[in-house]
Amino acid sequence: MDRLDAMRSFRRVVELGSFAKAAEDLCLSPAGLSKQIKLLEDHLGVVLLHRTTRTMSLSETGSNYFAECCRILDEVDELERSVSDDAAELIGRLRVNAPLSFGITVLSPILPKFAAAHPRLAMALTLDDKLLDPINAGFDVSIRVRVDLADSSMITRRIADVDQIICAAPAYLQVHGEPVTVGDLHGHACLSYSLADQPGIWRLNGPNGVASVAIATRLTANSSIILRDMLVAGLGIGALPEFLANPLIESGALVRLLEDYRFPVRHVFALYPTGRHLQRKVRAFIDFLAEELQGDA
Repeated sequence: MDRLDAMRSFRRVVELGSFAKAAEDLCLSPAGLSKQIKLLEDHLGVVLLHRTTRTMSLSETGSNYFAECCRILDEVDELERSVSDDAAELIGRLRVNAPLSFGITVLSPILPKFAAAHPRLAMALTLDDKLLDPINAGFDVSIRVRVDLADSSMITRRIADVDQIICAAPAYLQVHGEPVTVGDLHGHACLSYSLADQPGIWRLNGPNGVASVAIATRLTANSSIILRDMLVAGLGIGALPEFLANPLIESGALVRLLEDYRFPVRHVFALYPTGRHLQRKVRAFIDFLAEELQGDA
């Protein structure tokens, strides 16, 4: 059994979700492909796929093995391309994970430019505000927007900074008034991001140092896009990343508040697994983001 071939076959079965489709894609018979996967499982001494006549699903071990398969096979492909005449062209698949609001608002408008520059590179983009495990999930690059990171298992590169803007709709302010100091927030309904370290407390840097404010939360959500829409609807006061807040402030849909008080700056980090070498597709994508976002890479 050629283990690399078996790993490629296993990967294709998982990607296509079907032995029949994978066999056709690999120019193998379904029986031959099934035998190859069985030999791989026997060699490893584990069950990778749970199979019935109608369904197929990854075992927990199979899910972890799939992620590592993708990483290893991509590194092998990258190594072969690096010594070939085709080394200047990016080929393969790039798996990217990013927060939902950042992906829709910031990445979506610029990704076509990157895709056009690398027509033979396939991309798989997963948007989720939760901090998914990049290694177990098989991502090549994870984008995170946070004040800091403490993930020593990954290599990180800071590519941009993002301010949090306190704002509210004009309709809300007409009824409830505009806060002048952070103490005034106690009398207002506030909207908060539930994935923050402490959703019910805002720590703000102001003229007299750091102020911690316990807010009366009317609504919490794990998506900045939901908070944006609720703020525009006039439900209260909240904080949004500048890439969501600024266009609405410019249009008049939201009003910036308490400009002398700022949240700690969040940074846009690109994370990728440690390894013996940085894959060219990963480097190209991170360099592209750094240039487009004009960050301090």
